[in-house]
Amino acid sequence: MTSIAYLGPAGTFTEQAARAFDLPDPQYVPVDSPAAALDAVRTGAADRAVVAIENSVDGAVTSTSDALVAPGVRILGETELAISFAIMTRKGFLLSDATTLSTHPVAHSQVSSWVAEHLPGVHFVPATSNAAAARMVADGEADVAAAPERAADLFDLEVHARGVADMDTARTRFVLVGPEDVPLPARTGRDRTSLVFQTPNQPGTLVAMLQEFASRGVDMSRIESRPTRTVANTYNFFVELVGHIEDAEVADAVAAVKQRATWSRFLGAWPRC
Repeated sequence: MTSIAYLGPAGTFTEQAARAFDLPDPQYVPVDSPAAALDAVRTGAADRAVVAIENSVDGAVTSTSDALVAPGVRILGETELAISFAIMTRKGFLLSDATTLSTHPVAHSQVSSWVAEHLPGVHFVPATSNAAAARMVADGEADVAAAPERAADLFDLEVHARGVADMDTARTRFVLVGPEDVPLPARTGRDRTSLVFQTPNQPGTLVAMLQEFASRGVDMSRIESRPTRTVANTYNFFVELVGHIEDAEVADAVAAVKQRATWSRFLGAWPRC
């Protein structure tokens, strides 16, 4: 049996992504946040976790980035989903009577134009996940939810609109995370490598560190900064590289960056989806 922690409850896009990894004999374990999913792996409460890491509308999922900083976990794979929402209420409820709409804050930004046109004046009630929003509607805590259509079936709700998304190209990338001591996936020739580091507080240090990638011809596909939350005005820099840590040029660049950094952590290497 493989226990997989994911942002619940059942019916979230993260659950859909977890099922897409097709792990052997899966047992899906819903939790309240990406941090809780990763902590479940760290403590051994789950064998794997699936968390959203980036979406094409709002960029990085910062709660996941922050939760990856602590040791004990490693990224092992990824999958990507096209994202659109169903608009749902309790059965028999009229959309014209709605005063509150609930969904996850990231999802809200992805449907805000539709909501402004079709539900003007409704008050946004943030939920911990899209499926949690559907549960809030079922429990009478909100009038309308924007959630995956499966959530309507799970919570016995009525769907008023399908395929709702302000951008037709909206996609979210999810990563599979395991314990830090598991073997890395084998090199495929179509891989990603990721690390997080901190720089000395001196002019030009970040440029110099990024030059370690450029000078070796290593393509950087993503960079993000997040406050360390330990010392004011200090930052964690997350980078994703095209290539596997077993590629000589990637390994050399990562080693050079680690030498320059005041702190760093290797986050994993895995096949791109």
